[in-house]
Amino acid sequence: MAAIQDHEYLKLCAEIARHLSISLSSARRRVDLVAAKEGVRDVQERKAIAQRLLEEARLDSANEDASSKQLDSLLEALVEEENFMVED
Repeated sequence: MAAIQDHEYLKLCAEIARHLSISLSSARRRVDLVAAKEGVRDVQERKAIAQRLLEEARLDSANEDASSKQLDSLLEALVEEENFMVED
């Protein structure tokens, strides 16, 4: 299948790639797979799928930020446990 050259579609795929830390071709492939599962062939419908995947990626990255902050707080050493060593 020839690659879609629509600027808005490419921009959405680039944003998906940025949020998921994957390549642009992987992001496009991800949109293509969802479109194939849903039987979508129209460019406008693919844009809608890309927009939906972008929103999901944004939500996941927001949740990941909260999770990483929580993990950081859990890994901080308490004052009374600061010099504690575990034997091998």
